[in-house]
Amino acid sequence: MTLVRRHVFDLTDGWDPEAPFHFVDGVEAAVAKAQELAGDRMVEVAAGDVGGQVLAAGLIDEVRMDVVPVVFGSGKRYFGSVHAQYMLEDPEVVMQGNRVLHLRYRVRR
Repeated sequence: MTLVRRHVFDLTDGWDPEAPFHFVDGVEAAVAKAQELAGDRMVEVAAGDVGGQVLAAGLIDEVRMDVVPVVFGSGKRYFGSVHAQYMLEDPEVVMQGNRVLHLRYRVRR
């Protein structure tokens, strides 16, 4: 399942009629619907503005990041325009890949 903002959905051409989609009001409802559809499987939320909203709503249990050796100099914030401070625990998993470091942090409550 993919959660998309309604505006993006409206701009999409050629949406596959077999692809499941659900419109909801707010990130809390989106996460609840995703959990209902996922059953006992994991629900993942991408970073960016929507990910930041889900983090701000207290619905994120862990954050996964991949660090690569590139400096961009500009770009978007990882969690969009989050205005509060959120603490993460020490990394639970640190895995070295080929030119990438995979990190997994629990969100401190």
